[in-house]
Amino acid sequence: MILDSLKNSALYYGVSPRMQKAFELIASTDWTKVEPGIHELDGRDIYVNVMERELKLKKDAKLEVHNEYIDIQVLISGVSETFGWSERKDLCQPQSEFNAEKDIQLFDDEPQTYYTLRPGQFTVLFPEDGHAPMVGEGKVRKIIFKVRI
Repeated sequence: MILDSLKNSALYYGVSPRMQKAFELIASTDWTKVEPGIHELDGRDIYVNVMERELKLKKDAKLEVHNEYIDIQVLISGVSETFGWSERKDLCQPQSEFNAEKDIQLFDDEPQTYYTLRPGQFTVLFPEDGHAPMVGEGKVRKIIFKVRI
């Protein structure tokens, strides 16, 4: 898991060429004007989900993991968004089997810790990171870049 400011995104270009391309797209787009929904940017290798949603209570946020994609999540508007986080290797209460078609598995475990994302910041979540996003109060606009490993 990485939490950092968008002004430092170039530090992470070396993770993969797709990661660099995703950060360049994040920086070059006015995300306040992009319609909500899923937009393919490089086929299914890089796509973005633009969301406008109400945040939820901690008890209603489930930890999730992915196998095929790295998430880059950016808060576009709203005061803040809290994430629950746990190491994937420690998750032991799956809700169901891994859904390969949707690249997701949900867990009922309690997060090991919480952290807060503010506008101008991003979080990168790798397959090793169990994460429970969308915690807090109020409505947010955010983007979730999915970057194929």
